[in-house]
Amino acid sequence: MATTSPVTDRAHKAGKRYIYAWGGGTAEGDGGMKDLLGGKGAGLAEMTKAGLPTPPGFTITTAACNDYFAAGETLPDGLWDDVLEAMHEVEERSDKGFGDPKNPLLVSVRSGAKFSMPGMMDTVLNLGLNEETLHGLIALTGNERFGWDAYRRFIAMFGRIVMGVDAKRFDEPLEAMKKARSAAADTDLKADDLRELVDDYKKIVRAETGRDFPTDPYEQLDLAIKAVFASWFGRRARDYRESQKIAHDLGTAVNVVTMVFGNMGDDSGTGVAFTRDPNTGEPTLYGEYLTNAQGEDVVAGVRTAPKIAQMETEMPEVYAEFKRIGQQLERHYRDVQDLEFTIERGKLYMLQTRSAKRTAAAAVKIAIDMVSEGVITKQEAIGRIEPAQVDQLLRAQFEPKARQAATRIAKGLNASPGAAVGQAVFTADDAVVWAGRGEKVVLIREETAPDDFHGMAVAQGILTARGGATSHAAVVARQIGKPCVAGSAELHVDEDGKVARSNVSGLEIKEGDWVSLDGSTGEIFVGALPTVEARFEDQPELQTILGWADEFRRMGVWTNADKPEEAAQARSYGAQGIGLCRTEHMFREGERLEIVRGAILIANLATRLKTRRDMGENLTADETATVAQFDAAMGKLEALQQGDFEGIFRAMDGLPVVIRLIDPPLHEFLPNLEEQLVKVTRAGDAATAEDKELLATIQSMHEQNPMLGLRGCRLGLMIPDFVKVQTRAILNAQIAVKKAGGNPKAKIMIPLVGHVNELVATKALLEGEAKAVEAKAGLDVEYVFGTMIEVPRGALTADEIAKHATFFSFGTNDLTQMTFGYSRDDAEGGFLLRYVEGVMLPGENQPFPILPVNPFQTLDDAVAGLMKTAVEKGRATRPDIELGICGEHGGDPESIWKCEAIGLDYVSCSPFRVPVARLAAAQAALASADRDK
Repeated sequence: MATTSPVTDRAHKAGKRYIYAWGGGTAEGDGGMKDLLGGKGAGLAEMTKAGLPTPPGFTITTAACNDYFAAGETLPDGLWDDVLEAMHEVEERSDKGFGDPKNPLLVSVRSGAKFSMPGMMDTVLNLGLNEETLHGLIALTGNERFGWDAYRRFIAMFGRIVMGVDAKRFDEPLEAMKKARSAAADTDLKADDLRELVDDYKKIVRAETGRDFPTDPYEQLDLAIKAVFASWFGRRARDYRESQKIAHDLGTAVNVVTMVFGNMGDDSGTGVAFTRDPNTGEPTLYGEYLTNAQGEDVVAGVRTAPKIAQMETEMPEVYAEFKRIGQQLERHYRDVQDLEFTIERGKLYMLQTRSAKRTAAAAVKIAIDMVSEGVITKQEAIGRIEPAQVDQLLRAQFEPKARQAATRIAKGLNASPGAAVGQAVFTADDAVVWAGRGEKVVLIREETAPDDFHGMAVAQGILTARGGATSHAAVVARQIGKPCVAGSAELHVDEDGKVARSNVSGLEIKEGDWVSLDGSTGEIFVGALPTVEARFEDQPELQTILGWADEFRRMGVWTNADKPEEAAQARSYGAQGIGLCRTEHMFREGERLEIVRGAILIANLATRLKTRRDMGENLTADETATVAQFDAAMGKLEALQQGDFEGIFRAMDGLPVVIRLIDPPLHEFLPNLEEQLVKVTRAGDAATAEDKELLATIQSMHEQNPMLGLRGCRLGLMIPDFVKVQTRAILNAQIAVKKAGGNPKAKIMIPLVGHVNELVATKALLEGEAKAVEAKAGLDVEYVFGTMIEVPRGALTADEIAKHATFFSFGTNDLTQMTFGYSRDDAEGGFLLRYVEGVMLPGENQPFPILPVNPFQTLDDAVAGLMKTAVEKGRATRPDIELGICGEHGGDPESIWKCEAIGLDYVSCSPFRVPVARLAAAQAALASADRDK
C-alpha cells in the first residue's frame, strides 16, 4: 500500500486548518497523522489512498477539539464555514445533497482519538434525516421499511447522545412493539410498526427535553459535532484514559462520513472483524457480522451475530474481497487489524482500520508469529507486548479438581480469558461501591454499554447475557485484561430485581452471591472456587519473548526475597540476583519472635553492661547473668539466621545476594502499647510481673515518630549486637555453603544512612566481625559492604558515602516518604487517593489533580531527581560503584523507564514481578515508546 504526503494546505476561514478530506481515491491526510486526525481519520485517509472502497468524508482535527474547550465549548471562529465547505465537497463526491428531499445525503458523525478507545466516545448515524429527506430516501431505494428503520434509529441515537435522553426510554417502546407483534428481533418488524415507533420516539424527545426533535440537517450536524467533542470529557472516556494512562489533553477528532447502509435487506450487512484471532492469536479471520443491520447492532450485541466465516457461504464474493483487504491492511500496518465494514446492496465499504486490541496470550503469540514470518523484528515484538499483559499471563487459574466438581450455572462465549471470583452485582455503580469497600465483585449485565466502563474496571470479571465476541463487553474486557463471558443466551438478567436465572440449569444468581467465572471456557460456576498460580514453565511463548528481551535490556533484573523458596521461584522467573533480603522478616516467624522479644526486653541494659565491662568494670552476678541471657538469645537468633541464609545462598548459587541488616524500630516486634496498657490496667493487682515488665519496656521504647527514630543503622550503632549477630550469620552461612561446593556471594547492606559517619562507624563494627569469622574458619568468602540510599541527605552527600560503599541500593519507599514528607500508611489510607483523583476548585467542573499518580506506586520525578544526583555523585567518587533499586518501584514499568534513564545497573522487585521487569527493562533500553496502543 503506497502512501503520498498530504497536500500542502487547504483554504480555510478559521485561523488555522482544521479540516482534512478524503474521497474518490484521494486524501489530504495519511496514516501517519494520528496525532491530528485520530486513528479513525488517519485510517480512512490511508485506506482511500490505497484504493480501498471507503465512503467520502472529512475529519475535523483534534486541534479543533482542544480549541473548542479552550474557547469555553464554542466552535473556533471560522470553523463552521470550513465545515460547510467540506460538506459541499462531500455532496459533489457522493452526487447527493445534504438536506435535499429528492436525493438526500446522510452522514455519520464519528469520534476518533489518537489512541483507540473502543466505545468510550460517541457516534451518530443517519444524520440528515427528517420527514422530507426520509421520503426521498424511500423513493430512491424503493424500500419503505429501510427508511423508517433508519429514521427511528437516528432519533434514538441522536436523542440519547446529543439530547441526553436515557436510552431505556427508547428501548421500552421497541421491546413493547416486538412483544405486541410477536417479533423475535427488530428485523421482524414491518414498516408500519417502525413508523409508529418514530412517532413514539418523537414524543419521548419532546417530553424529556422540552423541545421538538431537530429537523434542520445543519442544526443536527452542528449539535452532533459538539456532542462528539463533549464526549471526550465524558465520564467513561475519562475513566478509560486514566485506566490506560492516556493523556487528557490529546482531544478527539470528528469524522463526518457519507452513510452507507447495511440495513437495506439481506444483501446488505455490517460487521467487525480481526485479521487474526484476538483471543488466541491464531492466524485466522475472526469476527462477526449481521445482515440487514447497522454497525451499532454488532457492537452493542442487540442481536447475537454469526461468525464472519458464515459470510463466505452467504456472500462469497464480498467475503473474498474483504479477506483480501484484511490481508493487505495487515501487511501494510505490520500488525493485526481491527476492521469495521458495511455491505450496501452487495458492495463492500471499509469504515475503519486500527491496530487490534488483543489478550495477553494473543499478543505474545502474534508477536512471535510475526517475527517468524519476517514481518517485524525481535525489537518490535518486544515493544508490542504490554508489561501488564505479562502479569495477566501469570494470574491464577481455577484449581482443576475443584473446577471439575463445581456446579455450572450457565455457559456463554469465552470472550476474554482468565479466572474471576467475586460477588454478583448488577450495575456498574454498585460495582464501584462494593469494590470501594474492599469487596471482590463480578459485574453481571444484560449487555454492557460504554457508560458501564467504571464498573468493568473495578470488577474481577464480567458476564453478559447478550453480545458476541466483538461486543462492547468483549472488546473492553480484552483491552483491560478482565475475564469475560459474553452472550450467555440461557441467562435472563433482571437488572432491576438484581437476579439472573438460567433457563438451562434452572439456577439463579442473586446480588451478593459468590460466583466463579472462567473466561477461557465461557463457564460460570456456583460459589468461590479455589485458584492456583499459573505455571511460568508451562508458557514457552512467553519465555521466548522474555528471552528476546534479555538480549536487549541493559539493566539486570533482581528480586526481593526473604526465604529460600521465594528465591528459587524468582530464579525460575529469570532473576539474576537478590536485591533485597529483609532479615527482620525472619525474626517474626514461629519461636523466633519470642526469642527476639526476650532479647529486646534486656537489650538496652545488656548493651550498657557490656560497655562497662569492656571499659574494665566488674559486673555483679546479676548483671553478668543479664548479659549471659542476652547473649544466649542472640546466639539462638544467629544460629537460626545462619540456616536461613544458607538456604538462600544455595537457591541463588553463583548470584549476588544483597542482605539488609535490621531496619525497623524494635517496637515493631513487641505488642501494641495501647493493647498492653489495657491488659495490665484491667488486670490490676492480678497483672503478672512479666506483663508489667513488658509494658515498661514498650513505654521506654515508645517514639512519637518511630519511622524517623531509632531504626536502621541508628539501631545498629546503639545496640551493636543485633547487626554483629547478623553479620556473623551471613559469613558463617557463606562458609558452610562454600565448603559444600557452592559459590555464595553476599552484599551486606547498611540501611538508612544519612551521614557518612554512620556508615563509617557501622562498617568498622562489622568488618571486625567478618574478619574474625573468616580467620576462625580459615576460609575467605566473597562479600562487600554497601548502603541503602533512602534518606534525602544520603542522596545529596552520595559522593562522601561512596568512599566507603561498594554499592548503593535505592530504598524508594522511604526516600519517597521523606521527600514528600508523607507517612505512606497515613497518606494511602487517607488523602492520597483524593490527591490523585483531584479536588474541586471554585468555578471548575472537573477535579483538579494534586498529583498525577500515587508516588508510592510510580517513581516521582523529584525522587528520581534525587536518585540521579546520588548516581552522579557516587560514580564521580567511585566509577565502578554498583547501583540498583530495591523499593517496590523496581517492578513498576514506568519507574523502570526512569531507572534506565538515571543509569542504574539493576532493578529489584518481588518474585512475581520479575517477568514484567525483564520486559519493561528491555523496552526502556530500546526506547520503544509511542507504539500503537
